[in-house]
Amino acid sequence: MAATGSAEGVSGSSALWAEVRALLPRAEEGLPLALSGEVEDCVLPLLRRARALLYGAAGRPGAAAAAALERLSDILRDYSWEKLNAGPWREVGKGWRQVYAYGCLFGALAEVAAGRSLARAVRLCDLGLLMGAAVLDNALARLVRALQPHLPRAAPRDRARAQRVRLQPPPPALRPQEVIPHLHCPSLEHFRDNYLVPQRPVVLEGIMDHWPCMKKWSVDYFCQVAGCRTVPVELGARYTDEEWSQQLMTVSDFISQYIMAENNVGYLAQHQLFDQIPELKEDISIPDYCCLGEGEEDDITINAWFGPGGTISPLHQDPQQNFLAQVFGRKYIRLYSPQDSENLYPHESQILHNTSQVDVEDPDLVKFPNFTKAEFQSCILMPGQILFIPVKYWHYVRSLELSFSVSFWWS
Repeated sequence: MAATGSAEGVSGSSALWAEVRALLPRAEEGLPLALSGEVEDCVLPLLRRARALLYGAAGRPGAAAAAALERLSDILRDYSWEKLNAGPWREVGKGWRQVYAYGCLFGALAEVAAGRSLARAVRLCDLGLLMGAAVLDNALARLVRALQPHLPRAAPRDRARAQRVRLQPPPPALRPQEVIPHLHCPSLEHFRDNYLVPQRPVVLEGIMDHWPCMKKWSVDYFCQVAGCRTVPVELGARYTDEEWSQQLMTVSDFISQYIMAENNVGYLAQHQLFDQIPELKEDISIPDYCCLGEGEEDDITINAWFGPGGTISPLHQDPQQNFLAQVFGRKYIRLYSPQDSENLYPHESQILHNTSQVDVEDPDLVKFPNFTKAEFQSCILMPGQILFIPVKYWHYVRSLELSFSVSFWWS
């Protein structure tokens, strides 16, 4: 029986290698290793050696070739990682990000070729997607999509525990004159003329009722679909706190440590999860009103916001129009007009110039006396509602319970 099981394992890993190998060009010369920017001369020979190891065997690379490919991928990743972290991210050359992506790709392929656990191969793909730049027609995304069905499904979570509401301070009472207006399925023309052009916030209802996410998404669903995927998580209640940090971890670990546990605050925030996991993107739709913008659909930035009650986005502003769609959970949101910017005391540092120094729900009026002059609108954003936040509008957001939101930034 043991011999039969071993034979089945070899057969299965060989079939997986054939599936993975089909994602790559058939011949070595079809994998050009083109880079969009200059890198040091020593890098291209390393890339060519890795490519030769990948294509050297008639079929699947043997143990020695897979080990050598793994060592080269480690060198490529380590060397390019130093370049990625040598200065501000915007100054990192695309060529070095592509080298890092190739290092992750070759490393993941070495793991599959060696027949080892696929969890590390998937992690390498995610690191390349998060920190690298696309290579070979986005080969990393295609590879991880091929690998994921072969991973074991995560065990169901304790739903009662996941749905348990952490005790949070109640939101301030909403006074009628401060409530953001609600509108049910307005026409494109009505939305444009009454809200987009005059830049007035509004809560839209009935827009996302048909989105599959409204019925499918849950903590269990994310564990099953994305549990093995590596994502960036913000640790701490808000990004302006001194103890705030970020950490890469799997979705399963994030859920175990920050959703199921009641005392820790972690936030999967402002992450382009839907580019990383296209299966989730199939569960949402871009609001039709985005067509009123100037850009193309590919220019719309879609971000995920997933976390427990108590996560806070401090009062800040963004340079694009924003639709914030609430899938589950509730959020208390307060909006201030850009015309009140002087009364909101933005940070003076360049990195936080779009963020207020004021703690909106507990303001220090001795330090920030003019804050009381700023008029605001507010709402409790409920599941199935979409809040239109005009460009440069200041907004403060506090999750009242376990929550998942999707934001669409558009011009």
